[in-house]
Amino acid sequence: MDTIAEAKPLGRSVIVVDDELDNLKVLTRILRTQGHRVRPISEGELALESARSDPPDLVILDIKMPGMNGYEVCREMKKDERLKDIPVLFLSGMGGIEDKVEGFRAGGVDYIIKPFQLEEVRARVETHLKIRQLQVELEYKNHHLQDLVREQVRKITDAQMATIFALAKLADSRDPVTGRHIERVAALSWLLAAHLGATSLSHGGADSEYAEYISQASAMHDIGKVGVRDQVLLNPGPLTPEEFEEMKVHTTLGAGTLKAVMDKHPGNMFLNMGMEIALSHHEKWDGTGYPQGLSGNKIPFPARIVAVADVYDALCSRRAYRSALDHEQACAQVLDGSGKHFDPQVIVAFRKIKDEFRKIYEKMKE
Repeated sequence: MDTIAEAKPLGRSVIVVDDELDNLKVLTRILRTQGHRVRPISEGELALESARSDPPDLVILDIKMPGMNGYEVCREMKKDERLKDIPVLFLSGMGGIEDKVEGFRAGGVDYIIKPFQLEEVRARVETHLKIRQLQVELEYKNHHLQDLVREQVRKITDAQMATIFALAKLADSRDPVTGRHIERVAALSWLLAAHLGATSLSHGGADSEYAEYISQASAMHDIGKVGVRDQVLLNPGPLTPEEFEEMKVHTTLGAGTLKAVMDKHPGNMFLNMGMEIALSHHEKWDGTGYPQGLSGNKIPFPARIVAVADVYDALCSRRAYRSALDHEQACAQVLDGSGKHFDPQVIVAFRKIKDEFRKIYEKMKE
């Protein structure tokens, strides 16, 4: 006859469910001797209620019981997010293949046939508890690893952004009247993109992360101006046709510089978006912009967003050849550009949040 030896306490929580009290007592003795905390229960409904109130590490579940049978209890457990991964060992005098298959279909991980042997119960219980422990540890390590990866990606991204923003500010600093233009355009671009559902027009219903990309990439919209001569860039009066043609080159120069970087880092969404914005933020909805004369939806969506933010900020800012417009005057010009300079759907969004534009500009102006 099997004897029950003392074991080192493991402290695992096990629910044992059987309507036969003798079986319940024996199984409880076996598991408690192994050091487990046992909850003996004689009804399926009570077992399910107990598991929901305090999820165990393992369940030993008789199949044939009055009321809710073992299969039904197991299926209900698998529907519960907190209980679905808890291992269930079925206990039954039915040893047919169909009975076992039905148990596995219900979500059980093992099958103990009555009359059971004590050593078999011990071995099966310990095996599945160890497997469950390893699963929990693996899940924890995976989550921890994901957190570490996210943190490293964030640090790398922050470093990249700091470098790119510094380069953009270096280009912008050549024009002493632009001030915090880059920061304001970034904030205004984010606001507009987020209100649009962050790319509902061309990104298939984007999210706040995409809006953040647009905001960050907008910092590179004028990065090509670093290659424009001071005589042209700082001209206080109207540009001659020749000077204007030279000024246009800042779009292709900026995009070409970013493309050279992207060729070394293919698939970088941020660089690709920055290149699109640098190249196309002076395109116009009606096709009269530059450098490619793109029209309508052929203009990349991020560039359509930044174009509105860029023009609004430029209108509100003082230039050597004109005074700054007030908010209402700037808005009137932007709204008038719907369908001509700007994407009409973007302007619909701008109209709804133009007061927020004013708040951002006032907060971030020099």
